[in-house]
Amino acid sequence: MNVAVDHIATDQPPDDSKARDLDYGWQSGNRVELLENGEAYFPAVFEALRAAEREILLETFILFEDKVGFELHSILIEAAKRGVKVVVSLDGFGCGELSPGFLRELAEAGVMVQMFDPAPKTFGIRTNWFRRLHRKIVVVDARVAFIGGINFSADHLADFGPEAKQDYAVQVIGPAVADLHHFALAQSGRQVRSRRGWRRRQQRPSPWTNEPGDGLVRLIYRDNIQHRDDIEEAYIHALSQARQRVVIANAYFFPGYRLLREIRNAARRGVQVQLIMQGQPDVLLAKLAARMLYDYLLKDGVVIHEYCQRPLHGKVALVDDEWSTVGSSNLDPLSLALNLEANVLIRDRAFNQQLYERLEALAHNHCQTMPEKRKPRLWLWRLTVGFLVFHVMRHFPVLASWLPAHKPRLKPFETTPHDV
Repeated sequence: MNVAVDHIATDQPPDDSKARDLDYGWQSGNRVELLENGEAYFPAVFEALRAAEREILLETFILFEDKVGFELHSILIEAAKRGVKVVVSLDGFGCGELSPGFLRELAEAGVMVQMFDPAPKTFGIRTNWFRRLHRKIVVVDARVAFIGGINFSADHLADFGPEAKQDYAVQVIGPAVADLHHFALAQSGRQVRSRRGWRRRQQRPSPWTNEPGDGLVRLIYRDNIQHRDDIEEAYIHALSQARQRVVIANAYFFPGYRLLREIRNAARRGVQVQLIMQGQPDVLLAKLAARMLYDYLLKDGVVIHEYCQRPLHGKVALVDDEWSTVGSSNLDPLSLALNLEANVLIRDRAFNQQLYERLEALAHNHCQTMPEKRKPRLWLWRLTVGFLVFHVMRHFPVLASWLPAHKPRLKPFETTPHDV
């Protein structure tokens, strides 16, 4: 018996003309809950998946065959067998080590598995490094959604050990779920219809809440087509409006000059600006790149903390006492110029305060603060090199599109029992 598994290898929008240029505005009346690390995220997501009645849409960069991956695997199979439509979109690089048997069991149960940019290894090395599907989105029955930086892997749990990641996601309930649903459905290549019906369905009683929220939520994303700079522009706009405080916690920090300038300018205006960076990175190059920028920022009053307890994987920020963002996008060339990413912007004072308190506790209890009076070490040279590297990477999608492995294509392939 052959089992079909769809492999998506394109960052082009789907053919449906209504989905060619997805642009989402602010939605009011949402309840947003901060989920810190796998201890909060996995139980919330798995509870929603087990309660699914009609549809599950799931996108993730990484899915491992470990205790988290196997639990997700079991839940999705059970959902598909009881008649729930399940669509799972995985990245060909991040999920490149999944066994054929693992995927085959999903497909046999009726789960529609899709792989973004799959590629066989060359001399035992994966070569599909660029333009990753880096989003982490789960939408259940168009009523509850999850978005953030947490993958489905056990290294997001504290019992993984010293390499366990520190990370964040949110659960969203309310009208903004319709936008997340519409986006996830469109990106999966499935038929996209008007969002009105989904918003009407959300008004019915939900198993997750009976109370409306006060949060304004907006979905933003980046692709390599029409929304290349949306996430970066959202950061720049928020920073330009900052008057009291800015806190950015980001795993891979190597932004372009415009964003750096807004961070510096905010500090010059007297805004309290704090950056929480990796002190114990899972990728050493990330720490070295970020430190190239420290002198430029420190000399204007930016406070820089390095989180040293375990690897920081978060992608969150807040400005003043209302604006926040949580999502999959780092502030580096891969996320801002290559990868497919998605964040939510949130205007909610209670959520902002909760996030601020969590980040403040992280900074004061588990971080090393960089000295304000560090002796400048060739900061102008470092900034120039950083500027050149970032903008080379920013234009890399055009060059990468010429490579055979990155020509847009959408094709199914099949695994057979002897592959297992």
